[in-house]
Amino acid sequence: MKWEKNIQSGSPLQFEDATNHDLGQRMIFAHPPEPPPELLMNDPTNSIYIGRTRLMKVPFYWNFDKLTNPHIAIVGVTGAGKSYLVKTFLTRAALVWKTNALILDWAGEYVDWVKQTGGEVIELGPKNSLNLMDLGGNSPLNRTRQIMRTLEILFESKGRDDEKRVLEEAIEEAYLEKKFSLHATGQEKLEPPTLKDVHRILLKKAEKADSVWVKEYIRNAAKMVGRFTKEGADFLARPSTLKMSKLTSSGLVDIVLKKLPDEEFRVLAGLSILQYLKERMREEEWSAEKGLKLYVVLDEAWKIAQDDRSDAIMIVREGRKYQFGLIVASQNPTDINEAIFSNVGTTFILNLKFQRFKDYVRASLKYSDFIADAIEKFGVGNAAVNLTFSAKTDFPRTFLIDKIHGEDPLEEIVISGEGMEHKVDRNELKRRLSYEGVTPDIDALCKDGKIDAIALVKWLEAKRYSRTRVVDILSYIGLELKMIRKIFKGMRGGKNEG
Repeated sequence: MKWEKNIQSGSPLQFEDATNHDLGQRMIFAHPPEPPPELLMNDPTNSIYIGRTRLMKVPFYWNFDKLTNPHIAIVGVTGAGKSYLVKTFLTRAALVWKTNALILDWAGEYVDWVKQTGGEVIELGPKNSLNLMDLGGNSPLNRTRQIMRTLEILFESKGRDDEKRVLEEAIEEAYLEKKFSLHATGQEKLEPPTLKDVHRILLKKAEKADSVWVKEYIRNAAKMVGRFTKEGADFLARPSTLKMSKLTSSGLVDIVLKKLPDEEFRVLAGLSILQYLKERMREEEWSAEKGLKLYVVLDEAWKIAQDDRSDAIMIVREGRKYQFGLIVASQNPTDINEAIFSNVGTTFILNLKFQRFKDYVRASLKYSDFIADAIEKFGVGNAAVNLTFSAKTDFPRTFLIDKIHGEDPLEEIVISGEGMEHKVDRNELKRRLSYEGVTPDIDALCKDGKIDAIALVKWLEAKRYSRTRVVDILSYIGLELKMIRKIFKGMRGGKNEG
């Protein structure tokens, strides 16, 4: 019998063909690994539709009322649908709850979408600046401590204690200078100093130092902030054009960090914006209205999401009572601090390629072999969802979504060749390659929904990308190293690459 063979082999049953006897022989259907339908089918006017569960086809409407918090982690390779899920989720949150959203956009991935939806795009760089010395509702003393914590995260506490001490003193002195200036001129509002003021104060201190070693550590402290004050790269050391008090209530806002000079600038800006958001959050009073006031999105912001001292962790711990939510998305789940990853109310697991990432996620969420086996076979848009309920439960917390249902259909492309078929979303692939400085014509490379892996590599090499750079790009879009080796071996006619 066909079904007897299926039952013995453990292959999936098709509901339309299965009998009650067939289903009864399978514990998975007697006790399906899904939360009860009443916990998944929430009020559509007060929840966000995600998709249908794979086993019981239950429509999943997400709401955080019964969860520990509204925070979300999304993990999956580039092209698996992370950005697609974020966009769908924010669009529906705005419609259902009028939720504002602020995206810290590392790669400029969300620019076109935010513009299309009528949101505001702010590119930090030549046109827009952020003064790191803005008080953001803080006292000068508290803001000084925040700035020092940010710099320590950025430089990984490499500075000596005496360098940190003199830097902190210079920041405090810069605020004092402005305060005295305020009293002398009779102005009504304190204009904050900038890092240029701090740099100037440190250089003066170095000139007056009475020993060589004192001069050295003061100059080292000056170097820590000096690189952010140079002409043409002083985007974080000029008066702010950003008004953070307005950005948290302005609908959809995309703060693009891509045009800042390098990763250090982006990290410094991102950490400071998070600090302002945390203070803004604490100023907000609780509201009896349903839903959330603001979602903060961190996509591939590993330095911000990873460090114990980041205010992302504070938002996770306190956000619910202020109706603030955090969405963290990454292709590397180990880039997300454990305090965030283990405490978010919802985790979406998309296609994960690397075994160490799969092992890490499974060890953290403790799901079954059944779920782990399903994740191994995920394509674009497939997802496992882990929900952390406020009350103790006696049913599985991790379940499968057959397909994330977005506002627009996912467009799958298969990168194929050398025994490989790797599915990615067309738009995410375009955005990722664009971020890496590659602008291939996807339509020209794609034939019948497929891109030949060898043809893609040859195209990149024709554009003068080094072998190391090509490997990096292929890794970014989710190809494992053993597959990349096979591609290069295939290009050499099967000869050993060494």
